[in-house]
Amino acid sequence: MRAARCASVIAIAIVVGVATLASGQAVNDLPNPYTTHQGHFTLPDGRTWGSTSAVDIDTDGTSIWVGERCGTNSCAGSDLDSVLKFDADGNLVTSFGAGMLIFPHGIHVDAEGNVWITDAQGPNDDAPDLGHRVIKFSPTGGVLLVLGEADEAGDGTDHLLNTPCDVITAPDGSIFVADGHGGQGANAPPETVARIVKYDAEGNYLMHWGGLGSEPGQFRTPHGLAWDSRGRLFVADRGNVRIQIFDQEGNFQEEWPQFSRLSGIFITDDDTLYGADSESSDTANSGWRRGIRVGSAATGEVMYFIPDPALVPRGTSAAEGVAVDANGNIYGAEVGPRQLVRYTR
Repeated sequence: MRAARCASVIAIAIVVGVATLASGQAVNDLPNPYTTHQGHFTLPDGRTWGSTSAVDIDTDGTSIWVGERCGTNSCAGSDLDSVLKFDADGNLVTSFGAGMLIFPHGIHVDAEGNVWITDAQGPNDDAPDLGHRVIKFSPTGGVLLVLGEADEAGDGTDHLLNTPCDVITAPDGSIFVADGHGGQGANAPPETVARIVKYDAEGNYLMHWGGLGSEPGQFRTPHGLAWDSRGRLFVADRGNVRIQIFDQEGNFQEEWPQFSRLSGIFITDDDTLYGADSESSDTANSGWRRGIRVGSAATGEVMYFIPDPALVPRGTSAAEGVAVDANGNIYGAEVGPRQLVRYTR
């Protein structure tokens, strides 16, 4: 009987997901089989959570890496480590990165366990030599590679970066960067950087695609990146309220609106897609509730929804970054509430 009920719920969810794909209607009324756990992670005495949008899973499948903004919403001028690793029980295992990042934004743990972080702001008076970069760290914090230049914001034409949002590596070592954090507003200047940049495994610039706009292959803040099992690149195109899907040479495949206005995206090996919407509101994507939507990267079906508990949210709330461990536990990195939340089934 329990199996039959579960099958019925999943079938209903699949029908809802398919209907929404065709109609564009808000996907809010779906089952939520997850339990929320706040306060799971322990910081050192005297340290409090700052904003975080960066979360990924270690190669061991259970440890959690986080890029945290030094107790506030910026690490400029701070001597705190901004890259933190926790074990599955929420204990801090290691940390590093003090004085190296202003605005840790996106994070990626590659197949060798190296930790990549994007710094999505430019230099300021408190941090004149930081920003506009992607840094590849060893698991112990050694700097292995740097993409971009802190003292030069890119214009979207070459290897230089401009407030990069996220980074991910391919099985062959190629590096993909979602470049440009400032283009999601309708009044963004036409020269605003909004693109995907591809480098080889050594960090040599190969190509880029995109540009500011709403046509297929254009972006308004490419905010998150993920791979599916077929090697397709999923881009959370936040300002355009869609996922765009590409091959690894930048050829557009399709777009999906049914996962809402995503800030973060994570796809597991079985092609389950987790999308974090932290900013939908009456003025931006009206009718859609914030939260984490769970579905299929193979079919586009949306099956579950973990809603933001705030019915009338303000600012940025709910998870902005999302990751899932080998046991199916979800981790939501929150900018507004300044916390890392664990969800279990």
